Amino acid sequence: MDGGLWITESRLTVVVGHFGSGKTEFSVNLAVALGKSGRPFALADLDLVDPYFCSRTCEDVLRSSGGRLIARSQRCFDADVPSVPPEVMTLLDSQELFGVLDVGGDASGARVLARYRDPLIRCGARVLCVVNGNRPLTHTPEQAAAYIRDIQQACGLAVTGLVNNTHLCGQTQLEDILEGNQLCRTLSARLNIPLTCTAVPEHLAGQAAGLLPRVFPMKLYLKKPWELPLPEKEEI
Repeated sequence: MDGGLWITESRLTVVVGHFGSGKTEFSVNLAVALGKSGRPFALADLDLVDPYFCSRTCEDVLRSSGGRLIARSQRCFDADVPSVPPEVMTLLDSQELFGVLDVGGDASGARVLARYRDPLIRCGARVLCVVNGNRPLTHTPEQAAAYIRDIQQACGLAVTGLVNNTHLCGQTQLEDILEGNQLCRTLSARLNIPLTCTAVPEHLAGQAAGLLPRVFPMKLYLKKPWELPLPEKEEI
């Protein structure tokens, strides 16, 4: 391992990934890791596709790590409203603030990036694609490559790194991670995109670290929709 130096290689990291890839969980963990590195940071929730498993439910985690959340209005917290928070430009314009941009899981969700394409390029932002080899539409290198090409075409940005996050939720075994690593290495060679890291549940990180480089231990921060508190009703 490189001691986690890859975490701060770029000031801005855009995270994309298919539904069920663990894209948002990775985004939150990466943001928390930035906080642990001592960097001022923000996480921008730009996922306009999935209103349920979203990084904005982890605002308390981000605050306790010394960062902030950039998301749509609290009034629209549980609504699938296609709006982008204006504070995103603050993140792009800042020279000191590190940031993670959590983007929707398909080509239509990635189109939100098109409006920020030029400033993201000027900032030297990297685009990481989270791959779960146990998902039907990214189960083979051919499928995963087609998905990445669709994302790149939609947002006008090149994916610059892969994240192996092959898992089966609570049933994940070390064998799943190793198989996903092989898939991602094949995908990496095919598309000439480096494998940035392998995301691993915390309880398997020790075993994986002896077999794979750049293991990124992950906590599970996201709550299921039914685990979230009900929103308070506003008085009329």
